[in-house]
Amino acid sequence: MKEFTVAAEHTTPHVEPVISLSTAGRRAELVLSGEIGAAALPELEQRVDAPALAGTTEWVVDMSGVTRLDLACAYALLRVATRTERPPAVTVRGARRAVRRTLHHAGLTAVATITE
Repeated sequence: MKEFTVAAEHTTPHVEPVISLSTAGRRAELVLSGEIGAAALPELEQRVDAPALAGTTEWVVDMSGVTRLDLACAYALLRVATRTERPPAVTVRGARRAVRRTLHHAGLTAVATITE
């Protein structure tokens, strides 16, 4: 009789989301890392809707540490990029392929610059 083992299913450990935002003059930098899922949506929306950011003309979104991005969170970023007559110029940096795909599905690639 032959013996065999069944390999355990590989799962990626859950990585808690981190959302930080800073401003310098008319420039805002949003740094996201971990799994930016539905649970992180309220915090993300709160940060990007802060009154202090109303006058910013440039947004840099660093996604180099994002392991997963929920479509609802991508839509929240799209709202920032399109919410006013003169929306800020948005640049997304360091997004992984799967994250870029989510940004594309949300339509963010039409209004933001996506760089690797």
